[in-house]
Amino acid sequence: MALGYLFGGGVGTEPHGLELYRAYPVMRDLYAQIARWTGLTPGQLLDEELPKGREERQSAGTVRETALAVAVHDILAGHGLRPAVLGGLSLGAMTAGSLAGAVDRRALFEMLAHTRLAPEQADGDPEQGMALAFVPAGADTALYGEGRPGVHRAGDFGPTADGAARILMLSGERAALDELVAEVPPGTLVPLPDRTIAVHSPLRAPFRAFLAPYLEAMEFTDPRLPLVSCLDRRTLTTGAGVRDLFDRNATDPISLVDVYTGMKEEGVRLGLVIGGSIPDGILRFPFPVVHVDRPEHVEQVLTSVYELGIDVPEAEVPGADVPETGVPEADAPGARPGTGTAAAPDPRAGR
Repeated sequence: MALGYLFGGGVGTEPHGLELYRAYPVMRDLYAQIARWTGLTPGQLLDEELPKGREERQSAGTVRETALAVAVHDILAGHGLRPAVLGGLSLGAMTAGSLAGAVDRRALFEMLAHTRLAPEQADGDPEQGMALAFVPAGADTALYGEGRPGVHRAGDFGPTADGAARILMLSGERAALDELVAEVPPGTLVPLPDRTIAVHSPLRAPFRAFLAPYLEAMEFTDPRLPLVSCLDRRTLTTGAGVRDLFDRNATDPISLVDVYTGMKEEGVRLGLVIGGSIPDGILRFPFPVVHVDRPEHVEQVLTSVYELGIDVPEAEVPGADVPETGVPEADAPGARPGTGTAAAPDPRAGR
């Protein structure tokens, strides 16, 4: 039975990872390294205010989210845990590509930092937005923007844990989304007021064109671990396939269903949901999952791996540059054991 790592999408504009940062020296070392690569400070990677410009803020948020995901990977590696299969949504798919060995991690962070230079939306262009649709079970999903001018199906997160609804993500022109809200059953379409970039839609074509030359110059190699795509129901096996994922990510719709279905087909029987961008307990998965974004979750992972008899690869991905220790500072040699992972109230309410 295989262990799979699933990385969520989204942009890390909200502070998170503080407890892990305080507990694990490996994370503090990583954040200092990322700061050198990107020009952001460790504080900006954690909880300080991000830049105000739309593209600059988006860029910094992607660095923040990816930093946490890579840090959790390295912390778990310090405990002897490594994935047998990787998958991710959007930004998480690119993170998974790097940790699968297809992209050097420094190159990934430098690419994310480069996107701050993307041109801003032209004056006079329609305001962009996003929304989440909670489509009741049995209802026609086509009612939620299919074929409607200015509205695009950006993502499919699959059924909720209780099976009562299917969660879709819509992107497009803000006015068109607001009009659709008034036409569907009340409460089933929720605009996201803080999302002003219509990701995974044709409206991001200028951004894709901006990034294309940079991606063309980057080195992509064949993944050394199975890498499940969020853009197609397939497992990526070549560097060219990973480059294509990076290129299409801005404009093409994503599917969590494709990711977890592919991971199950690859033998995953326990999934670790890395970071906080996929809320705990909301969605249905075809295998048990443990969410990891706080120190106490690490112990939960170790317990679950042991109880389920999950196979853990012995060798890490070449080039991953994982530091030697992922134990909490308080559990390091000479320190009082057990004090580095004390439980604390979880403030997460999903995003």
